[in-house]
Amino acid sequence: MVRLSVNINKIATIRNARGGNNPDLLKVAIDCERFGAQGITVHPRPDERHIRYQDVIDLKKIITTEFNIEGNPNKKFIELVEKALPNQVTLVPDADDAITSNAGWDTIKHKSFLTEVISHFKSLGIRTSIFLDPKRHLVDAAKSSGTDRIELYTEPYAKNFDVDKKKSIQDYIETASYANEIGLSINAGHDLDLNNLKYFKDNIPSLVEVSIGHALICDALYLGLENAIQMYLAQLKQ
Repeated sequence: MVRLSVNINKIATIRNARGGNNPDLLKVAIDCERFGAQGITVHPRPDERHIRYQDVIDLKKIITTEFNIEGNPNKKFIELVEKALPNQVTLVPDADDAITSNAGWDTIKHKSFLTEVISHFKSLGIRTSIFLDPKRHLVDAAKSSGTDRIELYTEPYAKNFDVDKKKSIQDYIETASYANEIGLSINAGHDLDLNNLKYFKDNIPSLVEVSIGHALICDALYLGLENAIQMYLAQLKQ
């Protein structure tokens, strides 16, 4: 079964809108695990507009499944990862003022930088994943950087799914197949939802993990958090 890691950024956004601690981010993380999620993902940004750096440290103490930290590996991010020591770091090349991630790495242009960062994180015993557009020519450079996995950036797939789902997934199939051939595991994330998740899972070879936040939390407003997580898990069953 493909693993589901729930991104809880949106929970932090709601909490921060009013101050205080409602909803309680730590309790939500524990409940997500209790409801069946196999991991928790956070993406702290420099302005801490949702996940705060202290949240990351606090979450590390209570998460019993897999802890995945996403972000652009600037100095502050690297220092945070060194303190938290998550199970996985997903490297994402978003600008400081990005509303949300909108592109994967140019692994050729940034190969030297990625290699250095990945080597450091792996020396700490942390699995690494590179956020990547579905372009086969970027996979070789990702592999040579030393990363364990790539995370396929799925917004283009999601945007075009209702127009032509076969065409929307073709580049992902080719990229994932090649990545598997050269020994890279596959994660995926961004705009995956109950409408497009199963088709993606069924067609991507050796998909290991998906990270889903925005759509799942939106569904939880209508369905309840436990029910929403169970419905996403059902889409990922073999």
